[in-house]
Amino acid sequence: MISTPRLLAAAALLLVLPTSQPLASAGAAEAGARQEPEPGAAGIGDPYFPLDGNGGIDVQRYRIHDAYRFGDGHLRGETRIRLRATQDLSSFNLDFLLPVNRVTVDGRPAVYDQATQRHELVVTPKTSLKAGETVHVVVAYAGRPARYGYRGESNWLANEHEVVTMNQPHMAPWWFPSNDHPLDKALVDITITVPRGKQVVANGRLVSRDLRPRDRVAYRWVADEPMAPYLAFFAAGRFEISRGTQDGLPWLVAVSQRLAPSVRRDRMELMERTPDIVSWLETRLGDYPFGQTGGLTTSLQPGFALENQTRPTYSANTGLSTVVHELAHQWFGDSVAVHGWRDIWLNEGFASFMEAAYAEAHAGRDAQKWLEQTWEAFPQEDPFWMLPIGDPGPKNIFAWPVYTRGSMTLQALRHRVGESAFWTILRTWVADREGGNGTTEEFQALAEQVSGEDLDGFFTAWLVTGERPAHTAENGF
Repeated sequence: MISTPRLLAAAALLLVLPTSQPLASAGAAEAGARQEPEPGAAGIGDPYFPLDGNGGIDVQRYRIHDAYRFGDGHLRGETRIRLRATQDLSSFNLDFLLPVNRVTVDGRPAVYDQATQRHELVVTPKTSLKAGETVHVVVAYAGRPARYGYRGESNWLANEHEVVTMNQPHMAPWWFPSNDHPLDKALVDITITVPRGKQVVANGRLVSRDLRPRDRVAYRWVADEPMAPYLAFFAAGRFEISRGTQDGLPWLVAVSQRLAPSVRRDRMELMERTPDIVSWLETRLGDYPFGQTGGLTTSLQPGFALENQTRPTYSANTGLSTVVHELAHQWFGDSVAVHGWRDIWLNEGFASFMEAAYAEAHAGRDAQKWLEQTWEAFPQEDPFWMLPIGDPGPKNIFAWPVYTRGSMTLQALRHRVGESAFWTILRTWVADREGGNGTTEEFQALAEQVSGEDLDGFFTAWLVTGERPAHTAENGF
């Protein structure tokens, strides 16, 4: 994610555990132990967002069927969820905001409750679930997403012409029930029905466009790789589309037809640079981690761009560096997601660093010189240094220092360990954790392993102290 301006009030972080398994699994009973089924926890264990995600379940697939009405912003839908119980469960939760009118588990009506916590949909199946059991859950719902909020966030972005579901760290609960945390990635299959004359763009590949009664049309998009729920998206409206294949990788980009013709041409030219940018990123980071790529420029005014998996979304004033940033997120944030939101610099700092690396390669802007100049620009007492970006707190995960000092940290590491070791660290990080999660501690361990150096002092200076790092060789100067 990158903001315009680059400071968003947002939200949250995560407890680091020694594995990349969902936090809720930590309390599972030992194999073979007998115990009474219990309710799954209301959260996955992230202290920054106590109600994000849910305990006792592992979602494998979402099949989302939503219909959207532009006049009054009404959304009606049914989401089919295949999930596995990770403990014996008497009930389980899903994260969702819209009013629900029906829930079934394996075809049998289930008791459900949204009264205690609006963000939590509590589902009690007819029969308790056993650890390891896989079930199919169907949730039917209807409402106006713009009426609902969570933790002060009102994330529905729409007008009478266009809608785009884009935000971070929360977006899914406004349009489909989910286990809303990066620790639980799942396959996503999205069908959106809109009035005829409108189009829908979403993650992955378009597999069908079907006419429906009452002058409606249903678009089905399927992503072939699991994703964190907040990275799922759809945009509906009228779009100019461009598509192709480069080096065997299909790409599709879209620009809103609500933009002025001259702006639309300019935005399309920028969007069509996507496959070339992806190709360059592959030379630095290794193979692109997904089967599709692309992007979409909206006429709405979100104030930021977002790294939706396979197809980032942008505002009309997006520049080239932002496109580089969001495409770099496909490796850092999408393929390798944070284990917890406190490690957000692993997403934003890394994507911001790739902006600097791209400018160095294409515009001759020396990244080490940029590091030195930025360090000089902010004296010791400047607030820029006060936020410990390795654990910035729930209100500061999108603060400017997380982006800029995060990218400075990587450039300093590059200078400290050398060019060959540095790029080996990044390529190994994304290759070894492809499709999974990572923590700051794991990244430091990898950097030390590859470089053969003790980097405790380095990472403490850049990520932990909340002070300006000393201008020393040990700190990458």
